[in-house]
Amino acid sequence: MARLDERIHDLVTHAYAYAPAVRLTFESAGITPDDIRGAADLGKIPVTSKDQLVELHHNNPPFGGMLAVDPDDLPRIFISPGPIFDPQPINPDGMEASLEAFRYVGFGRGDRVLNTFMYHLVPAGILLDDALSAVGATVIPTGPGNTELQILAMTRLGATGFVGQPSYLMTILDKCEEMGLAKSEVSIKKALFSAEPYTPTQKARFEGEYGMKTTSAYGTADIGLVAYTMEGVQGFVVMDSVYMQACDPQTGAPLPGGEVGELVVTVFNKAYPLIRFGTGDLGALAAEPDPRTNGRQQLLGLFGRSGEAVKVRGMFLHPNQFRFALARFADTVKGGQAVITRPENRDVVTLRLEVEDPTGAQALEGAVRQAVEYAARLRVDAIEFVPLGTLEAGRTVVDLRTWE
Repeated sequence: MARLDERIHDLVTHAYAYAPAVRLTFESAGITPDDIRGAADLGKIPVTSKDQLVELHHNNPPFGGMLAVDPDDLPRIFISPGPIFDPQPINPDGMEASLEAFRYVGFGRGDRVLNTFMYHLVPAGILLDDALSAVGATVIPTGPGNTELQILAMTRLGATGFVGQPSYLMTILDKCEEMGLAKSEVSIKKALFSAEPYTPTQKARFEGEYGMKTTSAYGTADIGLVAYTMEGVQGFVVMDSVYMQACDPQTGAPLPGGEVGELVVTVFNKAYPLIRFGTGDLGALAAEPDPRTNGRQQLLGLFGRSGEAVKVRGMFLHPNQFRFALARFADTVKGGQAVITRPENRDVVTLRLEVEDPTGAQALEGAVRQAVEYAARLRVDAIEFVPLGTLEAGRTVVDLRTWE
């Protein structure tokens, strides 16, 4: 903890001195770097949202006063939605930490890896290309699409790795089967995914049927990859290149371990110091990380975007929390809704679950209740099993409360 506090104080001191926008944020909040001695003090710094970052860049182009190095020293500049011009400064302190996910999967010398992320404008393709090269792998920069060409490259070059969206690897494998390729002819044995959820069904196919080692990485265009999944560990292991907090979306106040809030990230990058950057994603951090994380922070799960959440009894409930909990019952539970009502000024949570046999599903009630309460950190008041086709499609959390 002492090392973490030292890194945080060193970062904010440097950013205050060299990044004008950071200094202005501190001055507006009435604080100085001396007030931020470590992680416990970060809550004194206002959260900078993506919308605010866009505004900073618009009002003070090209980098909103956030850049703390000479722009002529930048090797690359990307363009992200907003638009935001994302500088890619040289960051030797954070490079090794950013390789954790790639080393976990086992990428290294001798691997030829299909990189199916986009290379132009946005940072994904190049950033993963850099990381793969840093661990010694050979990159095949295919980008997205051209599935038959991807398969040709895999078979002719003996590609052993894949990085991209899990749904696209599913597409590639479907095409392989359509072309009559046997599973033994699929040479990919290592995969890193990002940009979308990685489902249990996909994992069962990749790891169970094809014998791959896989991980799913979490990140954003602004902060890069910052966390990854590890076998046997719930959620994600947070990389040492960032410090993550789950915060109240309205106030920015850090929340205790296990509570769902907006993920707010401080990036240890002195050249482009994003301090208390609000990702807009909802998540929860473990109060005590799993021992297998080697002391890293543990992100228990991602539960959607803060704007989609419904606050129930002071806690945020998001559709993805509900879907996450129900995924383990997919063989029986075919659909579900969390219905929020407020009789007698008290929030009531009722789960309505679609099953083929409502009577026979009663034995699942205890397990479903436990799974949902664990994922959402919210008490379930009642569970109703209903026939298939009963629920309105597309509505996972239904808020029927009225406020007088």
